[in-house]
Amino acid sequence: MTELPPLREVIKRHGLSASKALGQNFLFDHQLLARIAKVPGSIEGAEVFEVGPGPGGLTRALLEGGAAVTAVERDRRCIPALAELGDFFPDKLKVIEGDALEVDAPSLFAGKPHIVANLPYNVGTALLIGWLSASWEPWWASLTLMFQKEVAERIIAPAGSDAYGRLAVLAQWRSTPRIAMTVHRSAFTPPPKVMSAVVHIVPAEAPEGVRLQVLEGLTAAAFGQRRKMLRQSLKGVPGALEAMEQLGIESSRRAETVSVAEFVALARALS
Repeated sequence: MTELPPLREVIKRHGLSASKALGQNFLFDHQLLARIAKVPGSIEGAEVFEVGPGPGGLTRALLEGGAAVTAVERDRRCIPALAELGDFFPDKLKVIEGDALEVDAPSLFAGKPHIVANLPYNVGTALLIGWLSASWEPWWASLTLMFQKEVAERIIAPAGSDAYGRLAVLAQWRSTPRIAMTVHRSAFTPPPKVMSAVVHIVPAEAPEGVRLQVLEGLTAAAFGQRRKMLRQSLKGVPGALEAMEQLGIESSRRAETVSVAEFVALARALS
């Protein structure tokens, strides 16, 4: 074989179908996959970490973009198709059979990889939170991740919007997220019930004097009772009401009106 066979042909030959239990939805559109692979910028010669490559549609696009790809796949049915892809790109694809939530990913790379993934819906948010909660500067260069559109909107939400919550604060206090593109449900096989979006996140400098645990505790309390005023939702957080008064944050406000910068200032006062 001198030419890469079409993805549909590979899937048919290996008898693959998307697993509902693993939250899989396959993408076949080569142009769309190439656009996703370009979201981080030029990946020529870069290291890329891919989670849940499935039969390797996005993997192909990343390899064609010149990246060296390390992929973690827990569905062993897909391993032979990925091995076949590796034969076309010698020494450029390393496939690890395992669960991305358990793999020690930073140890797999010499430098800082771009993480690019059409994430399985059932583990996407957990993986994102893990990557955002890592020590700073993080071990990755950027994140380019496909989510349900609703989750993507929660990541980039501004204060005051319905989608604004803990995920927005966690994503925005020391990184910059944006929606790079939306993807129609019809692009997937099988089509999911919802629309999807690709989120691109680049790390920023962490604000000084703020401990992540403090910020997480604050947002958990504030958004855990988001309809209540801060004087109610934060009364169980030691020192929070006093710190709010010092910072001039009205205790009659609700969590969704408090900006990321205000949460950071509050966390700094309590750190």
